[in-house]
Amino acid sequence: MTAWAIWFELAGLAVAVEIFSGTFYLLMIAIGLVAGGVVALFGGTLEWQLLVAALLGIVAVILLRRSRFGQRNRLEPTSNPDINADIGQTIHIAHWHQSDQLHVARARYRGAEWDVELAAGSPVQPGNFIIREVRGSRLIVSHS
Repeated sequence: MTAWAIWFELAGLAVAVEIFSGTFYLLMIAIGLVAGGVVALFGGTLEWQLLVAALLGIVAVILLRRSRFGQRNRLEPTSNPDINADIGQTIHIAHWHQSDQLHVARARYRGAEWDVELAAGSPVQPGNFIIREVRGSRLIVSHS
């Protein structure tokens, strides 16, 4: 089997594995592998094949990291709606109490009584609030 065929088969394998991983990183590595195969196809030595494959793979990964597809969701787990389904839900608060520097309340949510804390900068008034964060058994809310 020729060197270029091996490079292209490795690239195909990387793309196939990429389908199961759900990220684009193996796709970027596959671009580097294809580049190594192209160098082999045009008669380049093994050193040039490896160098071109490595450089293009690294550059592709760096470009992916800088794109919007490579950016991770930087939300804390306590306020990430992908982790906690309560984030973004609406809750009704009848009245607030002052506790130290915090405004707190008790509210019924999902069939249970919860401690609720008002997020900084939200107006202290009764009404509907949106859950922004869950810290332990306390809901952090802001006005909707």
